[in-house]
Amino acid sequence: MSDSIPVFGRRRREIGGQEVVSAPVEAVQGLPSLLGTARIPHDTGASVRAEIAELRNLCLARMDATAVAALPADRLLIEVERLISDLATDKRVQLNAREQRALATELVDDMLGLGPLEPLLLDETINDIMVNGPDHVFIERAGKLIQVPVRFRDWTHLTNICQRIAASVGRRVDESSPMCDARLKDGSRVNIVLPPLAIDGPSISIRKFAKKPIDFKKLIEFGAMTPPIARVLEIAARCRLNIIVSGGTGSGKTTMMNALSRFIDATERIVTVEDAAELQLQQPHVVRLETRPPSLEGKGEVTARDLVRNALRMRPDRIIIGETRGAEAFDMLQAMNTGHDGSMSTIHANNTRDALSRIENMVQMSSMGLTPRAIRQQVCAAVNLIIQVERQRDGGRRVVQVTEIAGIEGETQLLNDIFKLEITGETPNGRLVGRYEVSRIRSSFMERLQYFGLDRAWMTALEEV
Repeated sequence: MSDSIPVFGRRRREIGGQEVVSAPVEAVQGLPSLLGTARIPHDTGASVRAEIAELRNLCLARMDATAVAALPADRLLIEVERLISDLATDKRVQLNAREQRALATELVDDMLGLGPLEPLLLDETINDIMVNGPDHVFIERAGKLIQVPVRFRDWTHLTNICQRIAASVGRRVDESSPMCDARLKDGSRVNIVLPPLAIDGPSISIRKFAKKPIDFKKLIEFGAMTPPIARVLEIAARCRLNIIVSGGTGSGKTTMMNALSRFIDATERIVTVEDAAELQLQQPHVVRLETRPPSLEGKGEVTARDLVRNALRMRPDRIIIGETRGAEAFDMLQAMNTGHDGSMSTIHANNTRDALSRIENMVQMSSMGLTPRAIRQQVCAAVNLIIQVERQRDGGRRVVQVTEIAGIEGETQLLNDIFKLEITGETPNGRLVGRYEVSRIRSSFMERLQYFGLDRAWMTALEEV
């Protein structure tokens, strides 16, 4: 190979011999890789795999890491292919052009991307990627879980990918700190669990988000809601109602909150608080805050509660909490009750009444010594609307309930289900069919609607359901 190419020097380093194992081409058709779709078939014979492993190690030993990092992916692929071809000729390894390109693609994916996960990350039809050890990878597509024939070489290979993800956002994951929340460059949310907590090998859970933000128009097309409900939720966001989006894992809570946030005025100052930044706000005046885990010495931790308290000192118009899951619930209620109208958060709950119970329990975690009645009064004064979203058995994600907090009577919170989805049947292809029951009781926040001049639009939308 020409000495003029700076990527490959003569320095050598010890790399243990390892097999190159990847998904069969026919099993992952349609999944793009970083630079192409060629992948080395998993059922390749043992002798060929050994030759490929030898070429792989020789190629890695020739590479200058600094020069590799400076090259764009397409140029690096050309250089790696050329090096593989030269090494195959020197070692008398019989690889055709397709196999050489497949090996080069995998090497570049490993160096610049996340190895075998790259084809899955670049496939926009995939919503979730779940890695259960080096040999078991699942995806969610159209609401259905599917196992895909994607493999890592071994535990070490998978662990290196995990540590690269964590390091990219200034976090660490190892035996002393085996759990980590992080994000990828495209905003995808990642959770990592390493052994000894993950018994069968490192575990990665990736929640992908659409490259283009999903708005209400798209949600209507997906069947997540009807146009009148979208109009009601738009009015709720424009009128600066305090909103909680409730639902189970993977039900579409963050997507819903992103869609709601599009109706926030561009002149407002928004402060977001998240464990791993994933919200896609479009406004120009957004301050994004992210929690920080403790250091090796157990110091320096910054919790969501710390950030919510600090956000109150940052002159926000709205505070948006990615997910309320602990003692920060009390500070969230304080923010909603002290002039930060239009604040939003998500919470894990099975229905809207359960969401209120969870908020009460989390406020009690703050050790403020409040009585249950005092907590309920705070919740009723702070929260205007709860939107319940659900991933249903046909894989569809839908708004199933929109509930107003109407007040409190004695120890009981008064709830008004403005909308509630009732499943009425199923299409021949398994798609659920339903209709919304609507309540036209005068809303407790009607004065707010009148203040913004949207009371008639609200009533019209209710009539259209």
